[in-house]
Amino acid sequence: MPTPDDSSTGDRVKEQRKRAGLSQRGLAARIPYSYSLLNQVECGARSATAEFTAAVAAALGIDITILTGPPHETEMQHGRLACLVRPIRESLALYDLVPDGHTPTRPVGELVLEADRLCQEVRATHLRKAARALPGVINVLTLAVHTAPTTEAWRALASTYRTAHDIAIKLGSPDLAVVALDRMGWAADHASDPCLAAIRQYRRALGHAEAEQDLGQRLVAAGQELVADQTTREGLAVAGQLHLGASAVAARAGDGGAVAQHIAAARELADRVGGEAREVHWLSFGQMNVTLHEMGAAITMLQFDDALRQARAVKLPPATLTSRRARFLVDRAVVEMETGHPDASLRHLVAARRAAPEQTRYHPRTRETVTGLLHTSRRTSDTLINLAAWIGL
Repeated sequence: MPTPDDSSTGDRVKEQRKRAGLSQRGLAARIPYSYSLLNQVECGARSATAEFTAAVAAALGIDITILTGPPHETEMQHGRLACLVRPIRESLALYDLVPDGHTPTRPVGELVLEADRLCQEVRATHLRKAARALPGVINVLTLAVHTAPTTEAWRALASTYRTAHDIAIKLGSPDLAVVALDRMGWAADHASDPCLAAIRQYRRALGHAEAEQDLGQRLVAAGQELVADQTTREGLAVAGQLHLGASAVAARAGDGGAVAQHIAAARELADRVGGEAREVHWLSFGQMNVTLHEMGAAITMLQFDDALRQARAVKLPPATLTSRRARFLVDRAVVEMETGHPDASLRHLVAARRAAPEQTRYHPRTRETVTGLLHTSRRTSDTLINLAAWIGL
């Protein structure tokens, strides 16, 4: 049976549709989903996926949170997240202020290593550990760039802002993620680093991919201009990552042709880069990254049979970053559910939880999949019930 949260999402869709003066068929004509699916979501017979909700919000010209309502988390979870996020928010807010009489007490080289370590913690999905350490590193680097500025220090500060963005996204704080990217742009400008600035545009584009495809495409194009003349391994890897971002934006728009073009361009650049470029701003750009983005695009465009074929062909190397492995497992769970394999879907969700519990818990596709399994399973297993309780359903 539908959960109250799912029903309320359908109710919100119905309410906003009526406010816009649209019939169900009128709204269905504006979104890449059928009238039948829209009808089922509004009456609570089917859950509203993240992609469906984003498409409706875009069609109605409203913020997606009007449809999703408050975050799906228990009061205890919310309190714990607030304690993690608040110090990060404060450190970002005070980016232009330095306490009087303070001087840097640590060598810049040591701070650069600390910024890299935080990136590594996030890739290993140690989100709480990274979140607790991040404000202190940001504060010390802020002091350094204001009192003894160097290109190296500015780059390290931009890296910590990028880490703040990643943590905010993974913990469900999109407003903080936007602030973090603004700070990253500010630091990248001072570092005069076109690759860092391009990565910022890539991240911005992904943030706008759901409901504003035109803006997402413009942001990717702006990033591509920044690295157009780059021929280094770093520049090629960033350019390739931008093509992957463009494929995600195109997938949101349902433009399969553009997706194929960007994936092909990314594969060519991956060949030129040679191997996985983990050292390039923690992008880990390479052929496997391209493959996973191609699968993700198929999921976004609801081409689940293609996505399942791609997923079953993927063999993740043992050295795959934990964050990427967990994301793949969640995506695989979505695909298995949508193609009628609930048991396999549940197994992959459990594996994702085991690999990266914090990331999996707050990933929107985890909620989408668990909700779908609850609706379609003839018998609700204890494992599924436990997962639903764990994510706050």
